Amino acid sequence: MSSTPSWRRAVPALALLLAIVAALSFALFKGSANKPVLPGGAQQAASASGFDGTLALPAEQAPAIDLRNYLGKRVTLAEYRGRAVLVTFLYAHCPDVCPLIASNLRVALNLLGKRASQAQVIAVSVDPRGDTPAAVARFVRAHEMVGRMQYLIGSASELARTWKAWSVGSKREAGQPQLVAHDALVYGIGASGKLTTIYPDSFEPSEIAHDVPRLAAG
Repeated sequence: MSSTPSWRRAVPALALLLAIVAALSFALFKGSANKPVLPGGAQQAASASGFDGTLALPAEQAPAIDLRNYLGKRVTLAEYRGRAVLVTFLYAHCPDVCPLIASNLRVALNLLGKRASQAQVIAVSVDPRGDTPAAVARFVRAHEMVGRMQYLIGSASELARTWKAWSVGSKREAGQPQLVAHDALVYGIGASGKLTTIYPDSFEPSEIAHDVPRLAAG
């Protein structure tokens, strides 16, 4: 567990905060994962608790999610009230960061043991063209997340509504259509449906395992 403090700051609205965080994290995933650079000397103004790179928020209601998973079942964020929910945005053909996030989420659930039942992982596709049911099924199996991750897909227009609500960017790279530029964060949502923490793509599984019981309690 890291002893380096995280940071807290007041924000006028959840949408503005998500937009700021998204702007910091938006990048093509062709290299190693890096923690976002935080503005305004925020690291120096940190509180004494939390993890390095974890943004602790003044909790506000998380944006809605209402899509179908790769098996065709409708899934909403609201149905998981009472549990900790970890939301992220991925694509199955991602060569580096998306597999890392999925693998580290699996490790975090393993670390939780029986308490893993307190958490639900939701991945929203950022690649409506490439994230076919078959491609997503292979991805979920490869990362041993069958039954542990709701991987949601849809048409470009269906997914765009969720991207907009969460201030998530998604753009296919010119000349390399198999690569998608998008935001790679994990959002921690408490049992009451409030967005409470944001983790960078370089999060440690122990951070998630530490926070899930607290998120599930609130």
